[in-house]
Amino acid sequence: MSARDLPRLDAEFAVARRHFGLPPDAPIRTCDEAGRDGFWLHRALASRRIANVIVDSASIAVNRRARQAKTDRLDATALLRLLHRYHAGETRVWGVVRVPTVDEEDRRHRHRELVRLTREHTRSVNRIKGLLAGHGVRLTTLRKVPTQLPQLRQWDGTPLPPGGCARLATRWGRWVVVHTQRETLVSARQTLLSSSTDHAVEMVRQLLRLKGIGEVSAWLSAMEFFSWRRFKNRGEVGALAGLAPIPRRSGAAKRDAGISKAGNATLRTLAVEIAWCWLRWRPTSA
Repeated sequence: MSARDLPRLDAEFAVARRHFGLPPDAPIRTCDEAGRDGFWLHRALASRRIANVIVDSASIAVNRRARQAKTDRLDATALLRLLHRYHAGETRVWGVVRVPTVDEEDRRHRHRELVRLTREHTRSVNRIKGLLAGHGVRLTTLRKVPTQLPQLRQWDGTPLPPGGCARLATRWGRWVVVHTQRETLVSARQTLLSSSTDHAVEMVRQLLRLKGIGEVSAWLSAMEFFSWRRFKNRGEVGALAGLAPIPRRSGAAKRDAGISKAGNATLRTLAVEIAWCWLRWRPTSA
C-alpha cells in the first residue's frame, strides 16, 4: 500500500472481513506508532468507527538478544501480538498516547514555533560573533552590523575580506527575518493573554500569579501539559517531564542513576531553569 491511501485501506479492511468470514460491520482494532504523521491517521480511522490506539514506541519491550534485528515484518508482528494482549485486558504492555483534539493540537503551534525561532535566533547571533572573532573583531551590539561592516578592521588594521563580509551580511539578513518573526509571535501571545477567553489562556493567567513564574514558563506549562492532558497524580507529571528518578538496586547494591530525561524535553529544561533562577535570586527562601 502507498502511504495515505485511505480508499485502499478501506478496501483491505473489506477483504480481511471476507477472508475471515466476518460480517461487513465487524469491529476492527488497530494500532500505530507515534511518529511524524502525528494524529491525522488516528482521526481518519476514528471517523470510520475503528478502535485505534497510538503507541509510544519507546514503551515497547524488546528481546535483548534480538534487539539488533529490525524489519517491517518483525515490527508488525510484535505490534499485532501486543495488540491482542492489550485488548485482552493487559493494558500495561505499552504506553498509549493520549490524542488531543484539533483545537488542542493547534494551540501548541504558536509556542513551539517560538521556541524554534528563539533557538535559531541564538544560533545566528553566535554565528555572527564567531565570524567576527575569527578576524579579531568584537562588537558590543549587533543591531548596527550593516552600517559597521565597511568600517570594521581586522587585528592588523586591514579591512575585512569580501568573502567574510558577504557571509556576515547573509547571516545578518537571516537574523533580521528570524528576529521579526519572533517579535510578531511574542506580540500575538501578549494579545491573547490580554483578551482571549480560551480556558487554556485563562490557565496561563492563573500560573502567572505564582512567584518565579513568567510569561514563557506559564505559557509552555499550560499549553504543553495542564490545559489538555489528564494527570492522576504528581508522579505522572514528573514522569512525563522526565524528572522521575532511575533507581539501580540489586541485592545489597543501591544507587541513584539520576533522572530519566524522558518525555517533554522543553518542559524539563524549563523546570530546571526555573529552579536554578529561584536558587540564584532567592537563596535564603525556604
